[in-house]
Amino acid sequence: MNLVEKFKKRGLPLPLLLLTLSLILSGCAGNTADAPKTKNSQTDSKPTTFTNPLFSNGADPWLEYYQGNYYLTTTTWTSQLVMRKSPTLSGLATATPINIWSHTEFERCCNFWAFEFHRLKGPNGWRWYVMYTSGQDGTLDHQHLSVIESVGDDPLGPYEYKGSPMPNSWNIDGTYFQHKDKLYLLWSEWVGDEQLNFISEMSNPWTITGPRMVLTRPTYDWEQSGRKVTEGAEILKHNGKTFVIYSASFCDTPDYKLGQLELVGDDPMKPESWKKSAEPVFQTANGVYAPGHNGFFKSPDGTEDWIVYHGNSSPKHGCSATRSVRAQKFTWNTDGTPKFGEPVAEGTPVVLPSGENGPLTTRVLGAEYQLVNRSSNQCLVKAGNQLNAACQGDTAQWVLDYTSDGYFRLAHNATGNFLSQCSAQEIQLSPWTNANCQEWKLEAQADGWLRLVNRATQSALTAENCTAEHCDQWRAQPIGKVAIASVQSGKMLTAEDCTKNPTANLTQSEWRNDACQQWSFNPTDAGYFEIHSDNGACLAVEKSAVVAGANISLNKCTGNNSQWRIEHLPNGTQRLVARHSQQVMDLAHCGLANGTNLAQAPALDTICQTFQLRAVE
Repeated sequence: MNLVEKFKKRGLPLPLLLLTLSLILSGCAGNTADAPKTKNSQTDSKPTTFTNPLFSNGADPWLEYYQGNYYLTTTTWTSQLVMRKSPTLSGLATATPINIWSHTEFERCCNFWAFEFHRLKGPNGWRWYVMYTSGQDGTLDHQHLSVIESVGDDPLGPYEYKGSPMPNSWNIDGTYFQHKDKLYLLWSEWVGDEQLNFISEMSNPWTITGPRMVLTRPTYDWEQSGRKVTEGAEILKHNGKTFVIYSASFCDTPDYKLGQLELVGDDPMKPESWKKSAEPVFQTANGVYAPGHNGFFKSPDGTEDWIVYHGNSSPKHGCSATRSVRAQKFTWNTDGTPKFGEPVAEGTPVVLPSGENGPLTTRVLGAEYQLVNRSSNQCLVKAGNQLNAACQGDTAQWVLDYTSDGYFRLAHNATGNFLSQCSAQEIQLSPWTNANCQEWKLEAQADGWLRLVNRATQSALTAENCTAEHCDQWRAQPIGKVAIASVQSGKMLTAEDCTKNPTANLTQSEWRNDACQQWSFNPTDAGYFEIHSDNGACLAVEKSAVVAGANISLNKCTGNNSQWRIEHLPNGTQRLVARHSQQVMDLAHCGLANGTNLAQAPALDTICQTFQLRAVE
């Protein structure tokens, strides 16, 4: 029996059948965490344009600019939610893909589509809510929405699973709509031979209440190419007006496009409150086919409106891994409606979003560090004219914010500025201007020490007035309690039942706001740390074993087997290296499941040995 006959026998609707076959044949379920490319730029010249597409295999993009960085998600087709982060729009193309969430539960394990992340005020205050579509392995018959909630204000998480608005029916492409202090869910589902967009009120960001109403139905010919489809509804607000921009026609055709609704009444749950445009507002042009499933974002300075969408380079491409991420500015008509124009042709220079090259002062999100000098034992503290001082207060705290090519910017959140070496090699704090003299490479030295090398000058940061040996070496010391996230799974290192078991085993688990998932890094000597659990015990290699596969668990904080160094990798992730064996922490079998074990192993170029620290306080 061939694949078509196999899926026909299962009663799969035609559009889902074609999409399923497209996914299988494209082989698009591979590892998403490819190493970033090198941009090979050592000058301070700032780019002023970029070209589309930003990168390939980027269906259903969602993009936000927040606190100095762009954050982007796209469909993965796998069991993982992937996010990219970069201070520049074009930098998203080479940004390291970070898995922020994964599932292995049968009912929602697979076929991850159309992630959106929204900052909403939920029951726990302001949080990020990621809504996504997933289902079961081997079929698209059970796709439905799920929602996860962030711990704090960082889009990278950690996240906790909250629930599914409609777990027992087929529903996709969810988004939020806030109107007059009420929250609404918009989504799409099939009714007969039509795919419709619906709306319903929500009691919280993962629960719908009350009636549901049809928002769009494919009534025009341009909504019925291939199949009768309206999906992917997105909210756009401007000057007191509210619009729903949705995707129309079957995604496997080159006629996929965008339509528009305008809210003209007070109650969005009444059909008469919406006015539908008779013509599409964005469609195939200039060699870009099937532009759709879009999102909207503001330029860094907040003065411009931008659309992000996927499109194809050929009319023969369908709705699979051929779709690539594209972005362009749009304006507004005199009647207050959006003026999207046409898709920009591939390779055409597009002027960067306004404000991307700064000057920018902001509080960058991420775990914070003290940078302690090896010679003086003082911290990097840029307050007034001081470069080094006692390690006290927030003036001694920095976020190591990865940019590209192994370089970081050192964000000083106490002032909202960045460590720079731009004027006569003078070290100073200044607003971000996207200059190479504001980027630093973390060069590993012996025993966990680092050199901080400026990208423009290629000189190392040196302690002020220091004439002793090792004045240019530093220890990056995490501050406060952090979660340790696996870049492979998005799950957190967890000492199971640590409050009752002083020798608890180390596994991974989704975030559950548990003390056994929170860690403190206490310095020992050189650049090594004890990683303390909330019960006072330390992460240690059992029996001080030096062989690969030796287990990691909680134990007494004595000996080199309970000491670790943080190895900062060129892609912005970290490895944890055991001092006594010089082997690294390793996630067993690259597992995604809760309860997957951690042990030591030789260092390999694999995502299963990479982690990132997440602030949880």
